[in-house]
Amino acid sequence: MTFKITLLLISIITFLLNIPFGYWRANAKRFGLQWYLAVHLPVPAIIALRIFTGIGFHWTTYVALIAAYFFGQFLGGKIFLLRASKHKLPLTSCLVMDLYRCYAK
Repeated sequence: MTFKITLLLISIITFLLNIPFGYWRANAKRFGLQWYLAVHLPVPAIIALRIFTGIGFHWTTYVALIAAYFFGQFLGGKIFLLRASKHKLPLTSCLVMDLYRCYAK
């Protein structure tokens, strides 16, 4: 694969990986342990993706991956706030379980 396609795929994976973590972060106390973990736990996975795909650490790759990282966190937080305001079910910090409980009925 070409470098641009690889970078695009890694950016999409980074974005999708961060949505559940942003959801978790939105339900955690700001600057608490859970908030800190929700922000920083995806970083080793993203670094591993960079190494295993061979895109390296050139400065041009940082723009796409940091944008994907923060947009995933942002969207996850917005999903939590939207679900909290629209649904009467009690929410947890886990997006997967909240979606399962909502649609399993």
